Amino acid sequence: MAPEPPLLSMSGITKSFPGVRALDGVDLDVLAGEVHCLLGQNGAGKSTLIKVLAGAHQPDTGTIRWRGEDVTLRSPIAAMRLGIATIYQELDLVEHLSVAENVHLGHEPTAAGFVVRGKAAKASTAALLQRLGHAEIDPGRLVGELSAAQQQIVSMARALSHDVRLIVMDEPSAALDPDEVDNLFRIVGDLTAAGVAVVYISHRLEEIRRIGDRVTVLKDGRAVANGLPAKSTPTRDVVALMTGRNVEYVFPDRPVSPPSAEPVLRVQGLSRQGEFETLDLDVRPGEIVGLAGLVGSGRSEILETVYGARKPTTGQVLVDGRPLRPGSVRAAVRAGLGLAPEERKAQALLMLESVTRNVSVSSMSRFSRGGWIDRGAELGAARAATRELSLRPDNPSVPVRTLSGGNQQKAVLARWLLRGCKVLLLDEPTRGVDVGARAELYAVIRRLADEGLAVLLVSSEVPEVLGLADRVLVLREGRVVHTAPARELDEHRVLDLVMEGSPAS
Repeated sequence: MAPEPPLLSMSGITKSFPGVRALDGVDLDVLAGEVHCLLGQNGAGKSTLIKVLAGAHQPDTGTIRWRGEDVTLRSPIAAMRLGIATIYQELDLVEHLSVAENVHLGHEPTAAGFVVRGKAAKASTAALLQRLGHAEIDPGRLVGELSAAQQQIVSMARALSHDVRLIVMDEPSAALDPDEVDNLFRIVGDLTAAGVAVVYISHRLEEIRRIGDRVTVLKDGRAVANGLPAKSTPTRDVVALMTGRNVEYVFPDRPVSPPSAEPVLRVQGLSRQGEFETLDLDVRPGEIVGLAGLVGSGRSEILETVYGARKPTTGQVLVDGRPLRPGSVRAAVRAGLGLAPEERKAQALLMLESVTRNVSVSSMSRFSRGGWIDRGAELGAARAATRELSLRPDNPSVPVRTLSGGNQQKAVLARWLLRGCKVLLLDEPTRGVDVGARAELYAVIRRLADEGLAVLLVSSEVPEVLGLADRVLVLREGRVVHTAPARELDEHRVLDLVMEGSPAS
């Protein structure tokens, strides 16, 4: 019996933009009922390829066959009508509409030719959320009130509200904790068992091995490998294909002995009602302290409270022995604190501005005289800061939105480097950053610490916390349940602690 033809076959796909050839003859075959993983560094062409598949971009050349027939995907609606749904990393939900309205946006339930609103839409949405294992999400609630993980579920419900045959998932686990990732994989397993194909994009190679069937690797707009077996292809080989060189997940060496200077940052009895309680920690110059815990354990809330973006219920933050005014970002920045937040595009970067302005924005008093800004001095200072971090391209005049995720993160770090901060607060520093850029960021963070910066780090990836930090505080439900040097912990031990808890030590 002849093998069944691919559900989707993309052949010789090319796409160019002014000055850039984003796709250069890419082939991709996806079988019904499989998880086909699409890998590549930022800028490799993944986003362009899935936008061609979603009908958002038209290819310059190449053919697309769907269920054995040539098709032209002229719009996202045309792709959706065929049964192709795309869940982008940057979720395209409407925050001021309800969950049910978002799920059915553009294809509202009808009866006798009339749009049915209210109960019918809510009922069908509730059924989809039940299928996804999230019946607790209220279909009538505004999407803007939901957490990032819940919004991801709503986006999946919207995809499933169509007669879908193929779902593209772009970094779906980026905002999920381990339990949510397990639920995501359960959903994917249910979909593929029903014959639905999934194109899965992730920078987390351990996820690819766990969930994937086959892998296609893109580099510089070309497919350098097609249909590799996901579970048996060595990670070293996949990384080499993505980067063009052998890159391993090797973290920089830690200092032989811990820093002995007095702590530059002290947190004493810090609490915020409903989020975390009675937190004590200190960070010395040259030290990286990591916070490990599940989403909802209070990790990000702690960083934002230390930074003054949230006002504590009790306790205090001290820098160089001097207490900061609670709930004041200005006081924190003046004292020498800098924050690289989890959502850098929404919370840290001015996406329409240049790299220069993004780097200089917290140090503008250095470049302004009598109401005028010395543009030359601003550019020179930004160039020096970005070169110290090897930010690419080496042109701080370009818009920050044109940079890869890793280089956007470097722009945020360069801002605080220029400011001369003493304490750097890092929330998910490598979220959405590709393999090669992660290694560079790890080296940058370690070098900044070696030069005397105190670093307080949050990451949902336990190996990242253990690989970068000197000491680790394990959080569970807003409380520290264990503190130890990173060398004394492993991933299994940390996961046991965050899932079950332990007396504080």
